[in-house]
Amino acid sequence: MSLPPQLKAIQHHLRTAQEHEQRDPAVAYYCRLYAMQTGMKLDSKTPECRKFLVKLMDQLETMKNALGNHESITQEIVGHAHIENYALKMFLYADNEDRSGRFHKNMIKSFYTASLLVDVLSVFGELSEENIQHRKYARWKATHIHTCLKNGETPQPGPIGMDGEQYDDMFPTDDGRSAQAPSSPPPPGYTPDQGPPNTATSNFNNIQITPGAHAPANTPAELPSSAAEPEKPVPVPRSMAVVDPSLLNPSQQGDVRLTAEDFTRAQKYCKYAGSALQYEDVTTAIQNLQKALKLLATGKE
Repeated sequence: MSLPPQLKAIQHHLRTAQEHEQRDPAVAYYCRLYAMQTGMKLDSKTPECRKFLVKLMDQLETMKNALGNHESITQEIVGHAHIENYALKMFLYADNEDRSGRFHKNMIKSFYTASLLVDVLSVFGELSEENIQHRKYARWKATHIHTCLKNGETPQPGPIGMDGEQYDDMFPTDDGRSAQAPSSPPPPGYTPDQGPPNTATSNFNNIQITPGAHAPANTPAELPSSAAEPEKPVPVPRSMAVVDPSLLNPSQQGDVRLTAEDFTRAQKYCKYAGSALQYEDVTTAIQNLQKALKLLATGKE
């Protein structure tokens, strides 16, 4: 069933879900959940939209039943950690390629997909300021690098100021016509002859982003076939996080009184660490475990 034009804003999240059907069912599930929730807000009354959304709900229910033993689906806190870590991996891979001056289609797509997955995090609640900044930066980077490559220019690596820069948002629609779509970025599998997405301008000189190469470098440039074997993340060299010696033998300092919220936050960090280990991301796992240890030992983050 084709996507009604009123729901065009969710087309790229649905495409990302399709891409991850085999690679990561949890990502596919939450992308569709976000698309369904957003679609309900966009238009749930028009017959064609209602029919599409009901079909999407049925698909979500089928996925949920099929993934009944998948912890990322049954436990919201694990699901949140899984999607956030996956988005961060995509972002860090693209950021590392960018800072190293390696500009190519997969890194552009990784930046863009990372921004879509930050959108998806909103199904779990309000986005953190850090995630909002990463989303904004990733979308702008995808735009900037794509535009430069299209025009035969060399993009400038790393964070740079955007003051005064404007980008048109022109790319072919499904019927082959060119149309301006301010709220819709290009599809993840877009080709070089398509234009860049529209992104609000701002200054990113002061954005704090840790360079890294922790992301899976196997992001496909095109949609995988449904019969394809699930792809596994390609291990990449990474620097080890430094372990805080004071946390190797943790014990509560003084009369520390932990609240229920403290225990919840500590549990969240442990879940993040567990999710990171699924991707052999030792650095992120260590960092989150250290945060949990510090919180439990001192009552402070």
